[in-house]
Amino acid sequence: MGKIIAVTNQKGGVGKTTTSVNLAASLAATKRRVLLIDLDPQGNATMGCGVDKSKLEQSSCNLLLGESEPQGVIQTLPDLGFDLVPGNADLTAAEVELMQAIQREKRLAVALASCRDNYDYLLIDCPPSLNMLTLNAMAAADTVLIPMQCEYYALEGLSALMDTLKKIRKWVNPELSLEGLLRTMYDPRSRLAREVSEQLLAHFPDKVFRTVIPRNIRLAEAPSHGLPVLQYDRTSSGALAYLALASELARRNPSPGKAAAPRDN
Repeated sequence: MGKIIAVTNQKGGVGKTTTSVNLAASLAATKRRVLLIDLDPQGNATMGCGVDKSKLEQSSCNLLLGESEPQGVIQTLPDLGFDLVPGNADLTAAEVELMQAIQREKRLAVALASCRDNYDYLLIDCPPSLNMLTLNAMAAADTVLIPMQCEYYALEGLSALMDTLKKIRKWVNPELSLEGLLRTMYDPRSRLAREVSEQLLAHFPDKVFRTVIPRNIRLAEAPSHGLPVLQYDRTSSGALAYLALASELARRNPSPGKAAAPRDN
């Protein structure tokens, strides 16, 4: 089975969607089979892959509500090398409907069961809040990847998120674990950034990715062109950082599932 990773942080603006899109592209570049699932009503991951969220006929909303099978929702993106379950504002309505549904927190896990073997990695871009959508992502996931900026409020937010993970493990998904903490938008010239980074390494020595994502203008520009930074400017520091992250993740998970054979493209 492919490994399902929820990319989440209850704090917005930390590079969550940027990480989801660019990690998907970088894993695909290392010959892994990747499915990116946009579970954020903002649909930014969808737009960042060059797909118009306003023209979707099927989306992750239909998947959650049991109205469509994965094969009817998944879009193949040959130029990017990975597949996408797109999302848009319809997810807001889906969240309301799920509140009354049976096994409401397990809908995504059930939906992905039929396609999980087709991929090495399934990455879920979560909303920047703890709601029914994020709960579905965590219920379906094997691990959680947490992007975070090295700033004052980040540590407080991380503490709350770790408490949430404990509750999810207790009540919903006992197998859920922490994949790792990813330092994003990192500026080594900032003393505060260095200090927070040191605290993270001290408290989570085995869970902080060695790879650090720098502040990079090309990385910030890429979404406006509907491209991962690897396709926008593969020589930029942002592209190189996400390639390094993909390699580090692959080393941690040398055989994530049966689909681990290289793809032919």
